Amino acid sequence: MDEIPQTKVEGENSAGGVGLANRFRPLTSVVVAPEESPPPADTAQPEVAAPRAAGPVVGGVAYEELKHRLHHLLIGELEANELQKLTGPKAREAVEAAARAMLQQEAPNVIGLTRDSLIRAVADEVLGFGPIEPLLRDPTVTEVMVNNPDEVYIEVDGKLHLSPARFRDDEHIVRIIDRIIAPLGRRVDEQSPMVDARLPDGSRVNAVIPPVSPRGPLITVRKFRADKLTMDDLVAGETLTRRAAQFLGACVRIRRSMAISGGTGAGKTTLLNALSGYVPEGERIVTIEDPVELKLLQPHTIVLEARPPSLEGRGEITQRDLVRNALRMRPDRIIVGEVRSREAFDMLQAMNTGHEGSLTTVHANSPRDALARIENMVLMAGMDLPLRAARDQIASALDLVIQIARFPDGVRRVTHIVEVTGIEGQVVTMQELFRFLQRGLDAEGRVLGELLPTGIRPTFSEQFELAGISLPVDLFDAGRW
Repeated sequence: MDEIPQTKVEGENSAGGVGLANRFRPLTSVVVAPEESPPPADTAQPEVAAPRAAGPVVGGVAYEELKHRLHHLLIGELEANELQKLTGPKAREAVEAAARAMLQQEAPNVIGLTRDSLIRAVADEVLGFGPIEPLLRDPTVTEVMVNNPDEVYIEVDGKLHLSPARFRDDEHIVRIIDRIIAPLGRRVDEQSPMVDARLPDGSRVNAVIPPVSPRGPLITVRKFRADKLTMDDLVAGETLTRRAAQFLGACVRIRRSMAISGGTGAGKTTLLNALSGYVPEGERIVTIEDPVELKLLQPHTIVLEARPPSLEGRGEITQRDLVRNALRMRPDRIIVGEVRSREAFDMLQAMNTGHEGSLTTVHANSPRDALARIENMVLMAGMDLPLRAARDQIASALDLVIQIARFPDGVRRVTHIVEVTGIEGQVVTMQELFRFLQRGLDAEGRVLGELLPTGIRPTFSEQFELAGISLPVDLFDAGRW
C-alpha cells in the first residue's frame, strides 16, 4: 500500500484544507482482523453500488458502520469555516486524502477496491449528497427516487430499477434533504413538510417528510440534462417520425401556437426544447419556468423563473406574474415551461395579441383533456369569464395540441398531433392530423407501431407555401410512409 505523507495533503493550500490528512483521532473503535480479506467489490456498477445498512463485513466491522464512523470523525476534525472553504475538485482531493490516511493508520487491512469505494463514499457524505451522489453523477440515470433507507429506485432508459444505494436510516435521509435545501434558504419541518428545490446542476428535487409521508422521508430527483436532445435525436429514438418532425418544425416557423400534453415523465419538456430549435434566430424569446429546465440555443433568449415565498411567507413570484411582465419585454414568442394555474389566461391573451407561435406544456392524458385542463385554469384566473368566452380564447389562441406518452418499453412517443379548428356552439372543434398506430410487441417487449397521417390536411396548410416552406406532397396522405 502506498504511504500517504502525514504532514501535508497534496493540493491542500489551494483547497483551503490545511493539514487535513494529519488532523484525525485514532479510529480505536474499529476492530480489524488481519486474517480477513476485504469483501468482493461490485464490478457491475462500481459508481452506483452502495451496501445496505447491515452491509458486508470489513475486518469484523460492517462496511456501513465503518463509513459512518469515518464520516463523523472527519467532520469532527474539520472546523466549520475550513469545510466551507473546500470547493471544487481540490476539496474532494483533500477529503479523500484525509479519509485514506485514517484508514491507512488504523485499518490497514481495508485495501484495494473496498478501500477506494469506502473513501469515495465518505467524500460523498462530506461534500455531496451521500448515497445518491454516485447516482446523480451517472449520466444514464434520469431520475432518483428515495422511498426509504433500503429502497432507492432509479430510472434508466425510461424504466424503473431498484438501485443498490442505501441510506443508514431516516435521519440520514433528512440530513441529505437539509443539505439540498439549506443553500436555497428553504426549510422542511412539521409545519412545512414538503419542499421543491433545485440542485446546483439544475436538477429538480422534491422532498416530503412526516407527517405527510407517514412511513418516512422521501426524495425525488428529476435530473437535468446538460445536453438537450434535438429533433434529430428524438427521431432516432423513435419519439416521432422524420415526416412528423418536419411538419412540426414547419409549424414553428410559420408561428403556429402549440401545447404539448402528456403525463409526468412523458417527455413534454424534452419535446418542447427540441421544437424551440426551429424558432428563427432573429426573434426575441422569453421563457417562463418553475424551475428552469429549458436550454434554448437561440442567441436572443431571456430566462425568467418563478420564486416561492420566503420562510416568512413573503416575496413569492408566480408564473402569472412573469407572464404579465414578459408582455412588457417586447417578446416575439413566449415559452411557458408548463401551465399549471391562472397564468393560462395571460398566456392565451398573449397568443391572441401578437405573440403567435408561443409554446407550452400541460399535464393531460389526451388532446381533449388538455383543452379541458386549460379551460379550467383560465376560469381560475378570477376574471369572471363565461364558459363560452373561455373556450373562444382557447380556440383562437391554440393551433395544435401534441400528445406524448411513455410506453411500457420505456420509449416516449408522440401519439397524436391534433389541430384546433374553431368552436361550434359550446364545443371547441379539433381534427386529428397524425395518430400513433400500435401493431403489437416484438420478442424483446418493444412496442411496434408508427405515427401516421390520418389523411386530413391542416386548415393552415397554404401558409407553408406562402412562407417558402416546401413539404412532401404526400405528407398528409393516409396510410403512407
